[in-house]
Amino acid sequence: MRFRRFITFIGVFALGGSVEAQTQDTTFLQNRIFRLDEVVISASRLQESLLKSPVSIEKVTMQDFRRSAQPSFFDALENIKGVHLIVPSLGFKVLNTRGFANTTNVRFAQLIDGIDNQSPHIGAPVGNALGPSDLDILSVEIIPGTASALYGMNAINGLANFQTKNPFEHLGLSFQQKLGVNHLSDKGITAQLFNESNLRYAHAWNDHWAFKINGTFTKGYDWQATDRTDISPNINATAGLVGADNPAFDPVSGYGNESANRRTLTLANRNIVVARTGYHESDVVDYHFQNLKADAGLHFRPTKAVELNYTYRIAYLNNVYQRSNRFQLANYLLQQHAFQLRGRAFQVRAYVTSENTGDSYNLRSMAENIDRGYKSDNQWFSDFQARFRQVQNQSSLADALREARTFADAGRPQPGTEGFTNSLTRLQNINNWDVGAALRVKAKLYHAEGQWNLTEEWLEKWRKHTGIEILAGFDHRTYAIVPDGNYFINPVSDSQNLTYGKTGGFVQITKVLFGEKLKLGTTLRVDKADYFITKLNPRFTAVYSPNPNHHFRASYQSGYRFPSIFEGFSNINSGGVKRVGGLPVMSQGIFENSYIRTSIDAFQAAVNAGVNRLGVSKRDSLVKFNLRLLQRNTYTYLRPEFIRSLEIGYKGLFFQQRLFVDADFYYNRYQDFMAQVEANIPNVSTPDSLGYIMLDRSKQQRYRLWTNSKTIVRNYGASLGGRYRFRQGWFVAVNATYTQLDRKVANDGLEDGFNTPKWMTNVSVSHANLFKNIGFGLSYKHQSQFYYQSFLVNGNVPAINVFDGQITYSLPKQKVDFKLGGTNLLNRYYFSILGGPQIGGFYYVTVTYR
Repeated sequence: MRFRRFITFIGVFALGGSVEAQTQDTTFLQNRIFRLDEVVISASRLQESLLKSPVSIEKVTMQDFRRSAQPSFFDALENIKGVHLIVPSLGFKVLNTRGFANTTNVRFAQLIDGIDNQSPHIGAPVGNALGPSDLDILSVEIIPGTASALYGMNAINGLANFQTKNPFEHLGLSFQQKLGVNHLSDKGITAQLFNESNLRYAHAWNDHWAFKINGTFTKGYDWQATDRTDISPNINATAGLVGADNPAFDPVSGYGNESANRRTLTLANRNIVVARTGYHESDVVDYHFQNLKADAGLHFRPTKAVELNYTYRIAYLNNVYQRSNRFQLANYLLQQHAFQLRGRAFQVRAYVTSENTGDSYNLRSMAENIDRGYKSDNQWFSDFQARFRQVQNQSSLADALREARTFADAGRPQPGTEGFTNSLTRLQNINNWDVGAALRVKAKLYHAEGQWNLTEEWLEKWRKHTGIEILAGFDHRTYAIVPDGNYFINPVSDSQNLTYGKTGGFVQITKVLFGEKLKLGTTLRVDKADYFITKLNPRFTAVYSPNPNHHFRASYQSGYRFPSIFEGFSNINSGGVKRVGGLPVMSQGIFENSYIRTSIDAFQAAVNAGVNRLGVSKRDSLVKFNLRLLQRNTYTYLRPEFIRSLEIGYKGLFFQQRLFVDADFYYNRYQDFMAQVEANIPNVSTPDSLGYIMLDRSKQQRYRLWTNSKTIVRNYGASLGGRYRFRQGWFVAVNATYTQLDRKVANDGLEDGFNTPKWMTNVSVSHANLFKNIGFGLSYKHQSQFYYQSFLVNGNVPAINVFDGQITYSLPKQKVDFKLGGTNLLNRYYFSILGGPQIGGFYYVTVTYR
């Protein structure tokens, strides 16, 4: 009792109050939502008040994660204002803000204690694969907007910085066991168990040396992609073949029957597009996933103000991954070695991240080449035509086509058979997507950076006198790729690694005026990347604080994004289509001599429609007439993406700091989106034969090229969030985000889809100790319908309305917490993105010893 009074006295004294006021002030402390000394680092790369940050920033703490109904801290980020979380698989989730989301989100950076955790060849992180565990996370800071002026490449849409626990401050052994179940009431599959085990141990030998270790093992059964919607439902409509009768049926979650697997055949005096049969995704993927990650850190403090640490991280993945295709990650290995030296006025980091894709493979190439492994395309289509001619007079057109397919498919490996399994195993080890499916990439990322606050120590007196603060920083990054002969080649020498580097630096100057009520900031960044000229990024900010509870902000900044390794240097054979990086060293001569594939599709469709209407005898005249539809490729080599962004916002505290309100509005202008264009080069350039060549894809060299869209896109949005803590311990949080495309100029349709809901709304209510150490949390999420555009599939993602909930029970003396929770409590399956799986209910129980 005396100890509690002593602690209360110290707390009251620190607040400048009196002992007589201790009860009132202690209650005030317990009920206010916000501390005036709450700080963030990511907004300006310096410690500063969250309320006075010059750009929009969200901070989420351990207490917020414990209130959340989501099973992990990473999942809980989807409830943060402005954050859009997409779910390509249970083991791979992607954060994004402010539009243009995709599964390989190279516009949004993800850091751990300031260290980039991207996979080098992908150019983006694989979810939280290499990130911290639930036991080691301290807080997360999210900037929902461009941060290029301070962080350089891959941050034009924003960044998330995960702060972990320091072993000097957070000691001891922690353990967490999570058990869950999903696929309840799922058609075709029984309920599946989920298991995750987390361990953390931290120890400090003295005031100078400390270490920590973390380990996480996760095992479960993934959400399934089973969408059978036909991507090309009208391709044979002029022949009267639609729905189940379409011989070019191309389901969203099926592979081996895409455009590269089709031919136009003359059958029954009609031009009919026919595709090979293909396989369901579930036939060529193992939905059982098993991931392991761990890290170890050694920390040394020669003085209280200086700390040096070394951290090693490793991740070993087996789950589904999605980009323009879906992949089976198998024995995929990520490793990172990082050194950091931090002092009061400076910090230096150096790290290397290595990636080995192990036994991973492309699901589309797998399905294509299982088909081709038992019968070549030429033989299959020849058999199809021959059988059709035998039976065309004995049945209807649709039935004759089905009979022809059955005949051509004779001997085709069937899922579940030994022959099918042997084919899958064999193709998994063939590193050429024309005949195999293996993803065999070895890559490394080398990074070094430093920053120095010149006015913290060196010019400290001048800073106090003038109110000016100067921060300077630099960074260098080099990617190194081992050429594998399929995914990457070195056009100069296959015996040498492919390297790609970037160097940059920035200077940031801030000044406070009018008794620290106004803070102005200017940042100038300079970047030079290989193959590109030097680029400048400025940022201008202002924060006006009329009193400690109200803060208004405004900022203008620009940002560049340079191509990732994949965008610049890829060289992939995939089903007869070569995907080529957009740098001149990779695609010289292709841009200049090719025709846009969409124009070829329009040409073929027009000729086929005319033949089906007028007869085969009119084909020659139809070819000549429709040549005007063919368009030469006018796109060219890659340039960096560019964004200009204007933002205004407000943060305020009300009702004795129990209510926190945060609002922002932004307007962005994008240009030079990096995107892909499909273009074909005819094998013969003779004008008289061009039309006939373009009718037959087997006589064309087909490419998918990385280039820049000609579209200029303007988009805007706003968000409003509020958090209120009642005196009785109730906690309520509400936020809403509105995101809208304004307009497009010179729209060519190549830019990434906006892929973002117009409205996202989150509402949550919780109580940490409602009754005898029992707490609960309930949340609701609404996400409006939105149009999703990708190379895999385009279409509308239906609206989402999801309830999540949790109940907690704590044993404070034993340091044990129990949590029973569920996401999508009503188990109403929904799509997060098209081409991906449907997401159902997930129910779990967690036991945590801290």
